[in-house]
Amino acid sequence: MTLSRHALALTALMLAPPAIIASARSAEAQSLQEALAMAYANNPTLQAARAQLRAVDENVPQALAGWRPTVQIQSSVGQTTSSAIGSTEPTNTTRTVSPWRSRDVVSNQASVTQPIYRGGRTTATTRRAENQVLAQRARLLATEQQVLQDTVNAYVAVIRDQEEVRLNINNEQVLTRQLQATNERFRVGEITRTDVAQAESRLAGSRASRADSEGRLQQSRATFARLVGQPPQRLVAPQPLRVPVADAREAGAVASQNNPNVVAALFDEAAARDLVDVNFASLLPQVSVTGSTFRNDNSTTDGVRQNGTQVTANLTVPLYQGGAEHAAVRQARQSAQQARQVVEDQRRAATQQATQAWETLTAARAQVDSVRAQIRAAEIALDGVQREAVVGSRTTLDVLNAEQELLNARVSLVRALANVITASHSLASSLGRLTARDLNLPVQIYDMESYYREVRNRWAGWGDYSAAGR
Repeated sequence: MTLSRHALALTALMLAPPAIIASARSAEAQSLQEALAMAYANNPTLQAARAQLRAVDENVPQALAGWRPTVQIQSSVGQTTSSAIGSTEPTNTTRTVSPWRSRDVVSNQASVTQPIYRGGRTTATTRRAENQVLAQRARLLATEQQVLQDTVNAYVAVIRDQEEVRLNINNEQVLTRQLQATNERFRVGEITRTDVAQAESRLAGSRASRADSEGRLQQSRATFARLVGQPPQRLVAPQPLRVPVADAREAGAVASQNNPNVVAALFDEAAARDLVDVNFASLLPQVSVTGSTFRNDNSTTDGVRQNGTQVTANLTVPLYQGGAEHAAVRQARQSAQQARQVVEDQRRAATQQATQAWETLTAARAQVDSVRAQIRAAEIALDGVQREAVVGSRTTLDVLNAEQELLNARVSLVRALANVITASHSLASSLGRLTARDLNLPVQIYDMESYYREVRNRWAGWGDYSAAGR
């Protein structure tokens, strides 16, 4: 996605004085792309979402383990103490008791079991795990877009609040001079004490507005630092994004297909359908082959060793298991129906979000044009009121009202320009086009498949392979 060449820019109005931005050490310019790149590389929310995807990737090798043999070794060591009671002759009624004897008993067995058929459980579990991975990848994209959108909003908010602080400081300076002039005219008797009180009231109000705007600026700077990882420097005013849709209807249609939340819901539905097959497998026969070898020392008589091997084919046919398996199948089918409705809900939500973002962007652009016309008219009106006040045909309150109206219009323009920027990025996000790849950020794109490829067919190992996905 490219930046619009003919879009409205904030450069002319959003240049904050160095005293408001930071110290001279932070005077280095910082573009929106640079801030987005830092957030993409360092934001902890995004890092956590990547780790969560890697955890979900492990579902696939766990499912594939159903095809693989299990090898077990069982050993036992103990001691047996026994005695015997019997008669020396068949007709003799006298019984003899042998002394107690102890012997060491050792048993070792190794077995290998290879599943042949598990009722389709392994196949269904693997499909379900793969769909879960694809759904989680879509959620990672949704998280990435949200982090980048929040960063855009924070970046624009800092510039907007800096400009509002500048406008309020300028207004305070103007009203200070206005109060001085009003006091001079009061001393010579041209105006009354009421005019002085009105000027003092406006000056006090401007100081309150300036303090409020400075507080909001510090809040915006804190939000920026949380998302990006460092305080804002001298920010460069960005431009709106040019989105690849022509109207609200097209935006809604694209969002209903391409929004990451919709994509995630589609794969969740597929995984829910696979769960039906997973649970149904418990009602089908199970076939496996087991090979074992054993050695038993002194198990029956002292000094006797038994060795042997065994190969068996095992068939298990479930007939009735209490009904819990049937309930699990029914439950999975209802969950699949729920997931199907979630898909439709996500599509409607994405369509609404895209339509709303389009209308917000359109309204913000129209507001910019209107407010610019308002500013031109307010400047002319203020000049006329000031001239008329000199000759006594206008009061001090008229001048103050005209100045306030011009200030309000300039603040409205700053906010409207900021809304154009944020609305264009919000629209791109609803379309699924606000990713690092779409924005062509100067970063190494996170490879969502690298860790998956590393662990999918791994038979053993408990190391950390997360570096493969970085």
